[in-house]
Amino acid sequence: MKSFDIRTKIYFGPNSLDRLSDLPYKRALIITDPFVAKSGMLQMITYRLQDGYTEFEIFSDVVPDPPIEEISKGVKKLLEYAPDCVIAIGGGSAIDSAKAIREFATRGGYKETALIAIPTTSGTGSEVTSFAVVTDPSKDIKYPLVSDSMLPTEAILDADLVKSVPANITADTGMDVLTPAIEAYVSINNNEFSAALAEKAIEICGTFLLRSYLDNNDTHARQKMHVASCLAGLAFNSASLGLNHGAAHALGGKFHIPHGRANAMLLPHIIEYNSGINRHSKSKKEYPPCVRKYVNIAKLLGVNNFNEITTVRALVSWIQFMLKEMNVPLSVSQCGIDRTEYFNAIDSMAEKALADACTATNPRVPTKDEIVQIFEHLYE
Repeated sequence: MKSFDIRTKIYFGPNSLDRLSDLPYKRALIITDPFVAKSGMLQMITYRLQDGYTEFEIFSDVVPDPPIEEISKGVKKLLEYAPDCVIAIGGGSAIDSAKAIREFATRGGYKETALIAIPTTSGTGSEVTSFAVVTDPSKDIKYPLVSDSMLPTEAILDADLVKSVPANITADTGMDVLTPAIEAYVSINNNEFSAALAEKAIEICGTFLLRSYLDNNDTHARQKMHVASCLAGLAFNSASLGLNHGAAHALGGKFHIPHGRANAMLLPHIIEYNSGINRHSKSKKEYPPCVRKYVNIAKLLGVNNFNEITTVRALVSWIQFMLKEMNVPLSVSQCGIDRTEYFNAIDSMAEKALADACTATNPRVPTKDEIVQIFEHLYE
């Protein structure tokens, strides 16, 4: 038996931040990063809290790839301030940090506390998922945490917060919308509800991702990508992910490549691996089920071709085209990573990717040697 539910109430569209003026909470801990804390974005939050007579304090020690040590500091701050609401504002790192902080505080005996997630980038979909990723720097590994108790209570999607996002971050986070949507669509845990959400997210990316990258004043495109990120999050929260994320966690944990960029670089290789387009005989009976799903994705993006395999190849080419157009590296070598250091790390990264919880729902069951080959091909 399967089930599907959306527990997070979502506010979106113009003036959605006004929700903060009408909160039923009297004491809020804002969790964010130093950039947001110093920018005008934070004032867009705080003046509305003041209008609604909600007291607040700010924890702004969030860093990219949140390490366990910073999460511990956040837990201490939460316990000291004792809020009845946590407000996360920022990208995936800020929202993941807030989830982990609240989760560990609750497990330690603190009362159940509301969590409001306000993304400032259109990627990850963390505002509606039960996933969070924390990093152990001593082991160069990212740990995906999964628990329904980490689901935010509310999410606020306001395009005013993403107008000033630089083009390179728009590209990385935009690909971090497309990648999980595709992974959820081909996941072994996919269902009709997750598929519908993933299809819409993919369709929006096909129309608005490049527009959003080329012009950050294109508010319509930015709003559409903001919604697509949320749709992708809902899709993979139901269906889970796959090897793409498992490998990206290992790659990013070791070489500190931004998560969306690591996902984007891996995506063409993972599609080729899952579909087996480089190893099939002419018999269509040998095509794995995910090939048909990749064909559906290609059709959504307008790159349908002569047959199933040429259509999947066209999908891979479309993704590579998008990466080039948005100046996203196609290979690890383009990130300036030393070849010897990288190849020395491949064996360990392959082991971590294989053990990653996301890999368990990949449509093709990988071996360590196969993951090693993917990482090897990724360098050039």
